[in-house]
Amino acid sequence: MTDGLGPLAGRRIVVGVSGSIAAYKAVTLVRLLQERGADVDVAMTAAATRFVGPLTFESLTHRPVVDEVLELDAEQQIAHIELAEAADAIVLAPATANLLAELATGLVVDAVTAIACASRAPVLVAPAMDAGMWTHPATQRNVATLREFGYLVVEPEVGELASGLTGIGRLAEPPSIVDAVERLFVRAGDLEGLHVVVSAGGTREPLDPVRFIGNRSSGKMGIALAEAARDRGAMVTLIAGAMSVTPPRGVTVIDATTAHDMREAVLRAATNADILVMAAAVADFAPARASRAKIKRSGENLQIELVPNPDIVAEVGEMPDDVRPFLVGFAAESNDLEANAAAKLRDKGLDLIVGNVVGGPFDAIGSDENKVTVFGAEGSLTDWPMLPKRQVAERLWDLFGDRYRRARPPADASTPSERRRRRT
Repeated sequence: MTDGLGPLAGRRIVVGVSGSIAAYKAVTLVRLLQERGADVDVAMTAAATRFVGPLTFESLTHRPVVDEVLELDAEQQIAHIELAEAADAIVLAPATANLLAELATGLVVDAVTAIACASRAPVLVAPAMDAGMWTHPATQRNVATLREFGYLVVEPEVGELASGLTGIGRLAEPPSIVDAVERLFVRAGDLEGLHVVVSAGGTREPLDPVRFIGNRSSGKMGIALAEAARDRGAMVTLIAGAMSVTPPRGVTVIDATTAHDMREAVLRAATNADILVMAAAVADFAPARASRAKIKRSGENLQIELVPNPDIVAEVGEMPDDVRPFLVGFAAESNDLEANAAAKLRDKGLDLIVGNVVGGPFDAIGSDENKVTVFGAEGSLTDWPMLPKRQVAERLWDLFGDRYRRARPPADASTPSERRRRRT
């Protein structure tokens, strides 16, 4: 039971349940929210009532379930309007593909969509559906739209689905959803006032006008980090290499195709940044010379001389303390992750490093999921499972923010932006 001091104590949470087989998990979700001290109301779609009866929720909450748009409460007020205005947060779990589409287009068809549309409380959405439905472009477009609205999406997990198949689409477990609800209150604005710079994607080192040396980085992890920082109130600059995803709205985007382009952009942005997260996969080598004309096939072997690219993160690590941002690097390794990450952390002057293994069952390149381990000077700091990249980003910002505040205590007024203001 709650000690009454947690972030949910005394909060009024509306749980909206839609017509998925995972609706039974909403019962556990409601109970866990109550254990954390929340006052819970439940709204249901008509389809949801075919999976779980309203009486189940009414027995738990001791409140009437709202399942009609024009339903009146005990004071003869329109129930969905009363809940919309009173809610401290709205949790839609499970959220079907149909519900996501209705929310994204502003279509009000039942009590759940009416409450979500009428309320200005923060909204958390926990989707559940078949893998094919979740990965369909229309669903992903709707999810992106909801994120633009400011909704927090707790992405589905990989596991056995109702269809009997195994894949992504399984509703996140209730404890994970409750933790995310708490973070709605704890995280809100926790990066406000900070300038965060995130690099993302890969670089392309030209061989000739049509060919280049590059890598398989999609930019998805960097985009997730930029979106999460934006949603927490930071001013975000995204330095974008070659990516397969569209940069999010609400951030400043600087294109940087080659390693030299990225070096120039990063060094310029870093002097005005509080936190720099180097998630981009910058090529270690580039052709010594790029042909101005397309290289023609000759039937003979082609020899290409490669030269080292600048070590961008090491250059930032060597900046004077009064301008150097809190610095986070990434390490993608095929083997010996801990040893290689520790060496990079030490040699490049990093505050933290995020490591992940490439290849094998946890290969995150191009994937929507990632399994990472964060290392500090004291060693490994995390033991997280494979998670959707947005969930990884949220967890990373929890850790980055905590370490940043320890390294830059407010009393010191020692963030780069604060020091620059004092100098000017």
